[in-house]
Amino acid sequence: MRQALAEQPHCISPKFFYDAAGSALFDRICELPEYYPTRTELALLDRHAEEMATLIGPEADLIEFGAGSATKVRLLLAAMQRPRRFVPIDISAEHLQGAAAALRRDHPGLDVHPLAADFTKPIQLPPMADGSRPQRVGFFPGSSIGNFSPDEAVGFLRQAAELLRGGGLLIGTDLVKDPALLHAAYNDAAGVTAAFNLNLLTRANRELGTDFDTRQFAHYAFYEPRLQRIEMHLVSRRTQTVRLGSERFQVMEGQTLHTENSQKFTVEGFRRMARQAGFTPGTVWTDPKQHFAVHWLAAPL
Repeated sequence: MRQALAEQPHCISPKFFYDAAGSALFDRICELPEYYPTRTELALLDRHAEEMATLIGPEADLIEFGAGSATKVRLLLAAMQRPRRFVPIDISAEHLQGAAAALRRDHPGLDVHPLAADFTKPIQLPPMADGSRPQRVGFFPGSSIGNFSPDEAVGFLRQAAELLRGGGLLIGTDLVKDPALLHAAYNDAAGVTAAFNLNLLTRANRELGTDFDTRQFAHYAFYEPRLQRIEMHLVSRRTQTVRLGSERFQVMEGQTLHTENSQKFTVEGFRRMARQAGFTPGTVWTDPKQHFAVHWLAAPL
């Protein structure tokens, strides 16, 4: 947070949204009528889970990046052939443990091994109990890859290609579409996305001792067509001073804290990015309206 306040423009990673409260708010966002990505991707997984499971193969070691509530993976696990293990990775440890406990109850024969970690950094997976090395397959739904800059996205994919060597990655991407539909998805009528955005400041106050007045910041999200991305900001309603430890930072009226990008992709554009990172793109599943895509990427041997 200090770097975000000290540098111009003010910018912070969206990974800091996800404390327990932020994760719960995101779960609510996924249920909103305006937020099409979740229900569209769930429909694709429901319709094509068996095809995806065939590509994954039997007895796989399944790793989910940014698992959250681990809702979507249930459709995949139900179709998979004797999965050896499921490793959900998420930065929000409390939320992750709850999701893992629910999966253990519903899949008593499955080895569920949650890993509280920042998956944007190199991951060291725990060894299998029997010392074996089954085929590793990654699962990265929700188009969370869109939160990265293009260079960061390629960097993550390269890291994933190395981790999953000999296996593959099943990944969701939100597609370029009508800006009005995108605007509605990030500016819901119930104000849940605004609460999610503002919770970042509430978390900073609680964990870092800052004194943000959340009433003096407004949620602002818009589509930038030249960059093909949604940008999410918190706009200062007035000139104000924010305390962090012994330091004071002035935020001018109208200045923003840039909290998230959500990149939108074309199918072919993403396949080019995957090739650049070392994957071999395979099957792509899209919905009839071409709102969302799920890609199978084969990892290098």
